Amino acid sequence: MCGIIGYVGPRPLRETLFRGLRRLEYRGYDSAGLAIMAGDRLQVLKRKGNLDALAQHLSTLPEDGTAGIGHTRWATHGPPSTLNAHPHLDCRGEIALVHNGIIENFSALREELQSRGHVFRSQTDTEVLVHLVEENYRGDLLEAVREAVKRVTGTYALVAMSLREPGVLVGARMDNPLLVGLGEGEMFLASSSTAFLEATRRAVSLENGDLVRVTRDGFQLLDATGRQVEREVLEFPYDVSSIEKGGYDDFMLKEIYEQPQAWRDTLRGRLGPDGKIRFEEMKPSFQARDVRRIVFVACGTSFHAALLGRYVMEAWMDVPVEVDIASEFLYREPKLDPSCLVVAVSQSGETMDTKTAVRWAQKCGAPTLSVVNVMGSMMARESDAVVYTRAGLEIGVAATKTFTAQIAAIYLLGLYLGQEKGLLEPDFVISTFRELEALGGALEEVLEDTDEVEQAADRYCRCEDFLFLGRNINYPMAMEGALKLKEISYIHAEGYPAGEMKHGPIALLHPGFPVVILIPRDGVYAKTRVNVEEVKARGAPVIAVATRGDDELRKVCDEVIYVPSVRPQFNPVVMAPALQLLAARTAKLRGCNVDQP
Repeated sequence: MCGIIGYVGPRPLRETLFRGLRRLEYRGYDSAGLAIMAGDRLQVLKRKGNLDALAQHLSTLPEDGTAGIGHTRWATHGPPSTLNAHPHLDCRGEIALVHNGIIENFSALREELQSRGHVFRSQTDTEVLVHLVEENYRGDLLEAVREAVKRVTGTYALVAMSLREPGVLVGARMDNPLLVGLGEGEMFLASSSTAFLEATRRAVSLENGDLVRVTRDGFQLLDATGRQVEREVLEFPYDVSSIEKGGYDDFMLKEIYEQPQAWRDTLRGRLGPDGKIRFEEMKPSFQARDVRRIVFVACGTSFHAALLGRYVMEAWMDVPVEVDIASEFLYREPKLDPSCLVVAVSQSGETMDTKTAVRWAQKCGAPTLSVVNVMGSMMARESDAVVYTRAGLEIGVAATKTFTAQIAAIYLLGLYLGQEKGLLEPDFVISTFRELEALGGALEEVLEDTDEVEQAADRYCRCEDFLFLGRNINYPMAMEGALKLKEISYIHAEGYPAGEMKHGPIALLHPGFPVVILIPRDGVYAKTRVNVEEVKARGAPVIAVATRGDDELRKVCDEVIYVPSVRPQFNPVVMAPALQLLAARTAKLRGCNVDQP
């Protein structure tokens, strides 16, 4: 959740660093800080709270200097405080360092360093890094960082600078993203391209174990063995408009309304003239014919997208499909082999638990395929195959357009794997693809008329508990709807299988406990209709999300949010923006910041 920015170049240093931190706010944070190398001093400004608190004191820093670094912190070791905020300094105040990640052996290292006279000012794990760099510094910051990271166990993306090397930044990466932004006569180091997108769209992504030395004229990149290497230069397919609100009140709302375009972009060009699904990013060596089992691994919203994928893949591929929460995947030591395809789903391609699951699968000899949104991410590089979602940058913390783009990519993947195994006729693939294309218009239809959503939010926004119910493929959407509501409005919400309501949740129902029931016209409609009656019998209000034209529900439900009629397998797609808007509207009415919950 933390953010890093480093800069060397001709731009006003203080302004450039602070603007970079603004672009990283979406990652969430509880404190922030800057360090500027000016003359013979490292000048540091840190504050607990948001960037507005830091902005009030920016004038105490010099406007310019030879190099600078900045950081937004999400507390892990030590509570949010000015002292625990980054950057951290060494004992002499000559080296400054920022860090994302967790140093697992920091306690032992701290005791060791203190025994040799090092003075610690914070409670963070990060501070051991700057003291390790200090111990190893012999006039070469790159070498000092290289020696320092040899001592640590854990994860890191770090950037350091030393007064003895003006105009130089050194970075290192292990399981946390770090990019070199490539400008003309200027260079950036950052945890996300959003920090430097206004200056350049070109970047190099460090790989695990890499170290980099950056000056305004270029960079030197070393791998884990200390050998100088070159990495692929990426050109990100988005521009400054991606990091602007574009007239919307917040990024979440903007990104909800970008879903039709993200959906179309994810489908674009992926049906070949031969009637086959194709992915230009798919490696020719990837073979799907021998797949006899599929295991999805994912976290959060991506987990819900994977659950939806299970329904269509089992139908289209005639193979068993499992879905695991990535953070739980390894605990049961899953049995994998070369006939089992492990599909990892992650917006960033850097989700730690999901990356770990991919590596475990590869050790077991299972082929891996990642569905990700970020080009050049670790999962995209390490997996045997990759499918990009093409959703563009998502600034809001709550996943919206990346979720629907993941659904599109997973549905396409199901068609691709089915055709590769010879199970799907070309006519079926083509007709299904055309239906998927038409969903772009259905998404627009949902977003054009939001009166029903707003009415439901206005009526129940002060309730403190919600239950979301769904059957069959609508159950994962109930889970996603509940997650969105709790994530941004701080309302307790649960997503539950409608058939399990009587096994526990029914005991909680009362007139102040709204129940959102997903009840489109499909094969389980009649059974879900019984749930409506059961909820009403206990006095709880019902918000139905239903197929347009189902007027009977108005007679028994307190609120009805209508969505277009589509194939039952595609109902989650048109329900997604309705549930997102319900969460966003509710959160706004409660005074919550939907972009930074």
